[in-house]
Amino acid sequence: MKKIIPILAVSFLSAATSPIWAADDIQEKKQELLKKQQEVKEMQTEIRQDSKKATDLRAHEANKAMQQVSRASKITGTQVKNTIGDSLGDIIDLVLDPESGQVVYAVVSFGGVFGVGDKLFAIPWRALHWASDKEHYVLDLDKETLKNAPGFDQKHWPENSEKWEEQGQALGQFYRVTP
Repeated sequence: MKKIIPILAVSFLSAATSPIWAADDIQEKKQELLKKQQEVKEMQTEIRQDSKKATDLRAHEANKAMQQVSRASKITGTQVKNTIGDSLGDIIDLVLDPESGQVVYAVVSFGGVFGVGDKLFAIPWRALHWASDKEHYVLDLDKETLKNAPGFDQKHWPENSEKWEEQGQALGQFYRVTP
């Protein structure tokens, strides 16, 4: 019987203190869970702030892009110069891709006197760049090279999109841009 009493006492004490240890363990788990929840809330706040910054940046870029668009009437008549400032002619028309709505070519008139004898050049839009003063477009080409560029006269414009596409490959190579 003497051996049974200590075993019973240990068993009894063990059973009595188990809920205390379990309660401490549960309290610890609750604290860890609260801490994790706080971390998640902080991460969500950080993600929302980053998302807002990205949205603001996209809106800013869209506004900037809108400010860089021009009306066709403002582009036609604009001078084209090379990188050293020589006049290469004037933009007299724009050619659009009917499927994408994008400007594909600027038609530049060069070489005649008062519009008589001018040669027309379909310059890929990607080959032209605004000058820093935004007063003219720049084409990285000298006058002699332009004189030898593929062109057409006022009475013989490419008639349809197929003709423009045929011309597009040659023009892309000549002006070193992708069509």
